[in-house]
Amino acid sequence: MLGRFSKQFHNKFKDLVKYVLKEKCISNIGAYFNTRLLSGLETQKPIRQYAAEATIPISPPEVHCFDASKIPTEVKITKAEALELYENMVLIRRMETEIASLYKEKKVYGFCHLYVGTEAVGTGIVSNMKPVDNLITSYRCHAFAMMFQNRQKKNGPYTVMSELAGKADGISAGKGGSMHIYVPPYFYGGQGIVGGQVPLGIGLGFGHMYTDDGGVAFALYGDGASNQGQVYESFNMAALLKLPVVFICENNLYGMGTAAKRSSSSLEYYKAGRVIPGIKADGMDVITTREIAKVASDYSRAGNGPILLQFECYRYYGHSMSDPGTSYRTREEVQQVRQSRDPLNHLKDTLTDTQLATDEEIEEINKKAKKLCAEAKKAAETAPVPDVKELYTDLYVKYLEEPRRRTCVG
Repeated sequence: MLGRFSKQFHNKFKDLVKYVLKEKCISNIGAYFNTRLLSGLETQKPIRQYAAEATIPISPPEVHCFDASKIPTEVKITKAEALELYENMVLIRRMETEIASLYKEKKVYGFCHLYVGTEAVGTGIVSNMKPVDNLITSYRCHAFAMMFQNRQKKNGPYTVMSELAGKADGISAGKGGSMHIYVPPYFYGGQGIVGGQVPLGIGLGFGHMYTDDGGVAFALYGDGASNQGQVYESFNMAALLKLPVVFICENNLYGMGTAAKRSSSSLEYYKAGRVIPGIKADGMDVITTREIAKVASDYSRAGNGPILLQFECYRYYGHSMSDPGTSYRTREEVQQVRQSRDPLNHLKDTLTDTQLATDEEIEEINKKAKKLCAEAKKAAETAPVPDVKELYTDLYVKYLEEPRRRTCVG
């Protein structure tokens, strides 16, 4: 406040000096001082007060076999919670941008699927997970690994980029690469087979039911896997056993290079479980994904069995780094989504409109994330490669039972 007052006073004083020099007199200085120099100083706008929490409306969802009244129309969120959501999304985008750079520099080999554009889905889900919960997803998995690493106070961007670069400090010691990243006991990948993670997801759910630990398993898949038989079989088994599983279809509108409307007779994926309740919501609004994920996990955790979510989202890059992403959609379409529905910009506007944060605070988060990920990229490039002996590790699992005597039949 003092700084702003002093600056204005200084400007007024300069006007006074100009006036005196121009008129070549000092007889009217007193009148000038009273009428012009002090004018406006007493009518300063009050200092903007920023809130500690705010009530924010969520995007209206669609439901199937579910009581819509159990979904709130608005949610109260604290400044700390909102800034954490923004920070995670910015970290994801900055990290994926650096990974794209590593790939173009030929320092990351093989397939590389980026999460840019869909940050609100993963961030909203993970923000609600309890320590006993776990999650499994497809090969578009870098963001989840980074968030779970950060939860364990590890440098998520560095360990993820090191893994992709095949370095010893990577999450899987450089042997998993882009599609096989794990952070047990919370995150089980990172699966290279389209849809193959969904049956494994109900296995995680069965584990929670068997041990009665109160946990919930989150099984994510894309619209490209939504019509597979193994997905429907998983729905059936989860419903039969009433497993604590939250199925989540991330509908980014394109399965590889095929538009969802060309590959699916129905785009209502949240109804695919038939008897399983479903909710369809905006996946570009992190406040909405956070609240819908909470409603779903609370429902499943209470012993009601599985539930199916569909988040409508959009990826900015192609299916993988080898796909320019412009042969089946136009650049104008991508640009239009960036300008009108970008999840980071949406949350940023929400933070400032509700006075939860200043532009300076948001910019500081952006700078911090950019610096952290740039340093992580540089460190990953110079990190050591795995020792040759790593070729012979992780080949066998330790059996849970004692070896049995071999017997012969007949």
